[in-house]
Amino acid sequence: MGIDRDTLESFRDAAVPDLVGDSIRLLFVGINPGLWTAATQTPFAHPGNRFYPALREAGIFDACPTFSDGFDAGDRRRFTQAGLGVSNLVNRATIRADELSRAELRDGARALEKRVLGWSPRVVAIVGLTAYRQGFARPKARAGKQDETIAGAELWVLPNPSGLNAHETVASLARAYAEPARAAGIIS
Repeated sequence: MGIDRDTLESFRDAAVPDLVGDSIRLLFVGINPGLWTAATQTPFAHPGNRFYPALREAGIFDACPTFSDGFDAGDRRRFTQAGLGVSNLVNRATIRADELSRAELRDGARALEKRVLGWSPRVVAIVGLTAYRQGFARPKARAGKQDETIAGAELWVLPNPSGLNAHETVASLARAYAEPARAAGIIS
């Protein structure tokens, strides 16, 4: 797949820019970038991640990055012009999300609110229930649409597409991701 272990490790703690455009309607929020994402500068780029296959199956976005290269400029433009965006709670690349502290997640949640206020998406979808619970101090939160908003945006918590989340499939992720996409007017 084109990126060796030493090269990936060199991206530990790297930051990855948010993938957002001017007319964002649905913001997906990951926990933090993985090393593969940092290396390719493409969100959810690890070959085992099911984010793009789930988006495709749900009819949200049809392209899938080449995992060794990531999105090219055209892919990024098409993604943001579709009203989609991606950010992270914590912008520090690690191998696994469990390398993050609760304090980092809490700080990330506060910073996310400020970014969301500036971007004004219709819907924010956080992909990672445990990270949401810890970052937003909602220990009993359940997946799905939340009763609260974030900076005026409808808030959803969705399953994480990582291959480490083995009990989810592309089909179950597609069903979950389609709900906030409908709420945002991305799909009907």
